[in-house]
Amino acid sequence: MAISFGSINTGLPKDIVKQIMEAEKIPIRKMEDNKAKISEKKILVNELIQLVRDASNIIANNSTARSLRELSIETNEDIIGVTADKNIAEPGSHQFEVTQLARRSSAMTSGFEDKDESYVGVGFIQYFLPDGESRSIYVDSDNASLSGIAKLINSDPTNGMKANVVNDGSGTEEPYRLIITLQDTGDEKRADFPYFYFVDGEKDFYLEFEREAVDAKVKLDGFEIELPENKASELIPGLTIDLRKASPGTEFSINVSENIEAIQEKISDLVLKVNGIFKFIKTQNTLDENTDTSRTLGGDITLQSLEGRLRSAVFANIQTEFGPRRLGDLGVKFQKNGLLQLEPSELSAKISSNYKEVAQILHGHITEEGIKTEGFVNKIDNVFRVVLRMPDGLLQSRKKGIQSQIDLIDRRIQNKQRMIENKERIVKDRFSRLEGEIARIKGQGAGISAIQAGAAATQGMVTQLG
Repeated sequence: MAISFGSINTGLPKDIVKQIMEAEKIPIRKMEDNKAKISEKKILVNELIQLVRDASNIIANNSTARSLRELSIETNEDIIGVTADKNIAEPGSHQFEVTQLARRSSAMTSGFEDKDESYVGVGFIQYFLPDGESRSIYVDSDNASLSGIAKLINSDPTNGMKANVVNDGSGTEEPYRLIITLQDTGDEKRADFPYFYFVDGEKDFYLEFEREAVDAKVKLDGFEIELPENKASELIPGLTIDLRKASPGTEFSINVSENIEAIQEKISDLVLKVNGIFKFIKTQNTLDENTDTSRTLGGDITLQSLEGRLRSAVFANIQTEFGPRRLGDLGVKFQKNGLLQLEPSELSAKISSNYKEVAQILHGHITEEGIKTEGFVNKIDNVFRVVLRMPDGLLQSRKKGIQSQIDLIDRRIQNKQRMIENKERIVKDRFSRLEGEIARIKGQGAGISAIQAGAAATQGMVTQLG
C-alpha cells in the first residue's frame, strides 16, 4: 500500500509558513494600534499648543497699555488730515484754523512758439539760496530749447530745483513757457532768480513772472503760528497734521478721544483666545462610558495643571491706584459651563468712564515706591511663557513625552520585524529540508511497493506451476 502526502509532500497546508508568520505579526499589529492611539494624543497636544500660541500672540500685540489703546480723531478733513501716535498723543480738544498754506519759490519765463524747436540760445541760469550759496545751470547749443533746459535742471537732483514746460493756454503764438520751482517750501527756502544770461536766441529769454516762497500760517487755540511746510508734527504732542487747504476765518476742532470700540475689540479677542483654551480642556474632559481615554487627553494631568494656572490668572487680585481689582471688574466672568463670558456694555462703560483703571487692571502700574505691579495681561503672559517654554515647558514636556513613547514603539516594531524576518528564513529552511526528507522516504516507499508487487507475481506463478 502506497504512503499518501500533502501538497508539499508533508500533508500540511500549502501556506503553513505564511500562517505561522501572520501569527508572529500579531504583537506588531497591537503595537501599531497603540502607536495610532498615542499619535492621536500628540495631535491633540499640538492643537492645544497652537491655541496657547494664538492667545500668546494676542498678548504680545497688546503687551502694554499704549499698545492696547486706540485713539479716535474727529476734525475737518476737508482742510486738514490728522494721524495720531497712540504712544504719545493724549485725549483732548484743540481749536484750529488754517489761514495760509506754505508754498515754494517759483518763476515762469517768457513765451516761445515751440517747446522743442524754438531756439532759446546758449548761456546759463544763476540763482542764490537763502544761505548765500550761488548755483548755476549751464545751457549749451544741444539743449537750447525749453525742453532741453528743463531736462538739464531736472537731471541734477542736488540743485533743489524742478522745471516743467507748460502751455499757458493763452492762445497766443508763443504759449510755451518754462516754470522753475524750488523743491522746499517756506520763507527760509525763498530763492531769487535774478540772472538769466542767454545769447544768440530767436528772442529774449527772461523771467517774466516770479512767486516768492511763504510759510504756512495756522492758529492753534487762537494763537497764530508759522510753519515752514504744510505738515506739522510738533504743534500737538503725538499728532501729525497735514494742511490740505487754507480757509481763513474757518475755525474748527481737533478732538482726540479713546477709541472704545477698537479697545473693546482687542480685549474681546484676548478673551476669545483664552476661552478657546478652556473650551478645548472642557471638551477633552467630557467623559462617558463610550469615551476612549487612550485616544484623548481626558483626565490628563497636563490639562488640569494648565486650567488651574489660567483660572488663577483670571481670579488673581490686581493692585491698581483705585484699589484691588480683578478681570471680572471689566465684565469678564466665568459661566457655569466653565467658559468665560464678556459683557460688552459693562466693558464699554468702564473704558468710557476710566480708561486708566482699565489699563491698570490689564497691565498693572508703577507704585509711588517705583514698583511695577502685574496686571492680568502680565499674569497670563507668564502662564503662557512657562507652558510653552522650550524644552521643559508644561506642554512641550508633554509633547516630548508622547513623542518618546512613539519612538519607543517604533524601535520595538523594527526589532520585532527583524526577528520575524529571521524566523521566516529559518522556518522556510526547515520545511524545505522536511520536504526533501519526505520525498526521499516516499521514494523508498515506492521501491518497497514495487518489490512487494514483484514478490506477489512470483508467488502466483509458483502457485500455477504447482
